[in-house]
Amino acid sequence: MVLEFAVLGLLHESPLHGYELKKRLDAVLGRMRAFSYGSLYPCLTKLEQAGYITRDASGGAGRRSKVVYKLTAEGKEHFQGLANEAGPSQWEDDAFGVHFAFFSHTDAETRLRILEGRRSRLEEQREGLRARLTRAREALDAYTLALQNHGLESVDREVRWLNELIAVERTGGLDSRRGPVTNDPHTVS
Repeated sequence: MVLEFAVLGLLHESPLHGYELKKRLDAVLGRMRAFSYGSLYPCLTKLEQAGYITRDASGGAGRRSKVVYKLTAEGKEHFQGLANEAGPSQWEDDAFGVHFAFFSHTDAETRLRILEGRRSRLEEQREGLRARLTRAREALDAYTLALQNHGLESVDREVRWLNELIAVERTGGLDSRRGPVTNDPHTVS
């Protein structure tokens, strides 16, 4: 579902051929969340069979044709519905980053619910990490302890980042191109 959402989101912006779609997926989602062609093309086939995308083969004289994928009206509607879902699945590691990448297509209330849900999920994880670290501190060697502390610091950083985003959302949100929206005409955003 994460790959389908990302593909629909990218095709919502413009029609793309498979190679360009893969490059944009990698750019938007980062190397840690890269998808292979082996998962991309079955996803495209599934979306086409569902009526969410169409494909058009185009090519010039003597050139191999490229298949360009394009979102249908049903695909746009389906993407918008997915963009405005806010439940526990959007708070998890796999889905959160992908959903966040397309927040400009998500309504403000949903963005806030997703951010708050993610923060709540991370706060639970942080407390669990702290408790395990406290119990096991004496049994851990220095390297394992350093790794555990690094994990805790990473969760702390993400919670702080989410707190900042939530505060911005409550005061008007981000301009999708420039940053925080402000009501102060003297502040450049």
